[in-house]
Formats: sequence, structure tokens, C-alpha cells
Amino acid sequence: MSVVTALVAYLAAASLLTITPGLDTALVLRTAAVEGPRRAALAALGVVCGCLAWGAAVALGLGVLLAASETAYTVLKCAGAAYLFWLGINLILKPRRHLDLVQPARGGGNWWLKGLLTNLLNPKVGVFYVSFLPQFVPAHVAAAPFIGLLAAIHAVLGLAWFAGLILATAPLQRWLQRQAVVRWLDRLTGAVFLGFGVKLALARR
Repeated sequence: MSVVTALVAYLAAASLLTITPGLDTALVLRTAAVEGPRRAALAALGVVCGCLAWGAAVALGLGVLLAASETAYTVLKCAGAAYLFWLGINLILKPRRHLDLVQPARGGGNWWLKGLLTNLLNPKVGVFYVSFLPQFVPAHVAAAPFIGLLAAIHAVLGLAWFAGLILATAPLQRWLQRQAVVRWLDRLTGAVFLGFGVKLALARR
């Protein structure tokens, strides 16, 4: 897999995952609807900073580990594939019926901190980064800086998506709360997870 091929594939997958409703989307939507666009922008920035922190942690720790140990690579590959299978099957068989916009308050009145903590205190983000990002690292490329680049791309996509959410809060909020939309997005994302789980399971170092 070339660098260009890896980046194109990652951009397509990460774009879909970015627009799939989750805790971060719910926080930004709720803040925009209740607190206004400025505070929602701060919350979105906090979420993106959390993603970058997870990405840096994965890049630094995982890059060194993968370069040093064939066993660690195999264990991570199997664990990541199993996790993606589990996520995909659950999303396909048990899609959500609605997006819950009621989120617990974190970080007091600091909306940037609320966004940051919502992301950092969600261990699924870290597990997901560990299992997802390494699939897009070409064999001839150093893992750590490339994973950092992938995390940065995801952050940029997140900023663009959150900006769109904030600018169109009312119509998008209604759209994302429709049962059919939430179920469709969950099932589509589940299919993507299964596909990448198969790819990861069959991957060779």
C-alpha cells in the first residue's frame, strides 16, 4: 500500500466516522442549541484537542512498540480486529433509535474543557485509535509520525464537521435525531468496521 493509497482510504473512512453521531457530536449540538455558537465552538475545539492527545499517545507508544516487537504487532492486530468485529456487529444488529443530546456536565463553565474531558474520558476513543489508525500505515513508512499525521487529518475533519453543525444547528439536530438516519448511519459504520476488521486480520507485517 502506497502513502497516497493509504491517505485516500483513510480520508474516506475517517470522513464517514466523523459524521457518525456520538458523544462528541451530541455535546457540540447541545451546546450550540442551548449555549450558543461561540461556546459550541470552544467545546468543539476541546474535542479536537482530545483527539490530538489520543493520537499523540498512540503514535508515540504504539510506533515504538510496533517497530520493536513482532509479537506485539500480532497481538495488537488480533485484538484490534476482534474489537472492530465486535463494534461492527453491534452497530449492525443493534443500531440506536435516537441520538441522546443530554450529556453530563464536565469542566464547569469552561466549554473548551468540557469538550476536552468528554473526549479524553471516553476510553473508546483511545481503543479505537489503537485498532484503527495502524491499518493505514504503509509498511515502508515510520509508524509514529504517520499515525500523528492521520490523527491530525481526523482533527481537521472534525473541525470542519463541527463548524457545519454549529452553523446549521436546528435543521441538523432534527435530522440527526430521526430514527431512520441514526439507524442508517450506525449500520453503515458497522459495515465499515467489519470491513476494516477483516482487512486488519488478514494484514501482514
